Amino acid sequence: MDACTQALRLLEQEVHGIRARLDAQLPYALQMPMVPAANVSDKAMAAIEQHMQAARRQLRLRIAHFLRRLRQMPPTPRNVAEAQRRYALLKLYFHAALTHFEIFAEVLTQRSQHGTGVWLSGLDVAAQDGLRQPGVLQNVPPVICYVERGHGGAIRRARTRLPGGGNNPVSVIRMPRERMVGTGIAASLFHEVGHQAAALLELVNAFKRALQQRFGAAQPPPVWQAWDRWISEILADLWAVSRVGIAATCGLMSVVSLPRAFVLRINLDDPHPAPWIRVKLSLAMGNSLYPHPQWARLAQIWELQYPRWQMSASQQHAFAGLDQSINEFVRVLLSLRPAALHGHRLGDTLRLADRHPQALLRRWQEVKARPQQMLADTPTLAFAVLGQARFSGLLPASQELQVIAELLQRWALAGYLPWRAGSKELSVVLNQRKPVAAASAAFA
Repeated sequence: MDACTQALRLLEQEVHGIRARLDAQLPYALQMPMVPAANVSDKAMAAIEQHMQAARRQLRLRIAHFLRRLRQMPPTPRNVAEAQRRYALLKLYFHAALTHFEIFAEVLTQRSQHGTGVWLSGLDVAAQDGLRQPGVLQNVPPVICYVERGHGGAIRRARTRLPGGGNNPVSVIRMPRERMVGTGIAASLFHEVGHQAAALLELVNAFKRALQQRFGAAQPPPVWQAWDRWISEILADLWAVSRVGIAATCGLMSVVSLPRAFVLRINLDDPHPAPWIRVKLSLAMGNSLYPHPQWARLAQIWELQYPRWQMSASQQHAFAGLDQSINEFVRVLLSLRPAALHGHRLGDTLRLADRHPQALLRRWQEVKARPQQMLADTPTLAFAVLGQARFSGLLPASQELQVIAELLQRWALAGYLPWRAGSKELSVVLNQRKPVAAASAAFA
């Protein structure tokens, strides 16, 4: 056997090996051990499995096409080089399929962890609720959550390109473990949900059009160039504060409570606003949506924590310019009329009557005897009520964690058992367990 013939045979055997490894890849449903309450939704699992089936089917077609071409090639040096080139491309497609598998496997594997899996299933329900608010979005993609060590959250949005090609069938939200305490969960969760909502509503493009209408062909002033650079993260913060009120801003303050050098750093290469002005902006957006003296009080607290006298002269000048433009910027932001809202203003759409601080406090008075049950059927509102009660000094942090631990379990179980999350039957089931200890240990 000459070298060319042997080279082509070796490539054929390698491709047969790829196909064998592909055929050995089982569906997630056959290899992910988890309690039923920790499962991702049927819609999410179906979307993931269908995506992976399509990827495997496409790869098998590529393999079959390669093998047909290979068997038709005379064993010449030129054909060996051509076959090697095609084989190298085929391997890249195979590695892309494995990458897609691992992306979802990493998320689903956590569902088998004691305590963690059920909490994540509850977060899936809360995230889905935060994305599907009345009058805003109806046909939304499935959302699945997982946790990871680190400081910040992240989202791999649905319908965006996956590594190696193909569109992501679900939204995948990464939650930092450090945020899995109290209503701090809500700030991170609904910020990431906000990224998906902003993409579905095409809010970034709507703002850029408004900016062009405002300044025409002229270059916007530096302050507005900064807002434009940071607009994606700002819109996610706006969504979070519209969903859960002051819980979003308090959670943001906790996330960016870092050494002064980080909080006061302005970097236009970073899509995130400088932390000092980002908090001020969240406060301004909250006050515009839900006017109340609490926002001014919290702004005063923030300036006491990071006072201006600690800034350099250049920082004082830059932050003063941004601070002075906040109100006008927020007015422009809330006046956006993206096509998806059919002529309605963004601010009018996002403003929810039951999220005003006074409405949230009234709701707390109604549910404080049994918040785990009475807030269970409205996940996003539940986080807003609890966050407002905690900020107002009506809910101790230790009790807040207990309430949220049971709510997450209720939401997870309601997706599996034939009961509403707020039903008395579910209360009986949960009273037979000690959810907080198990859940808290999982995130220790």
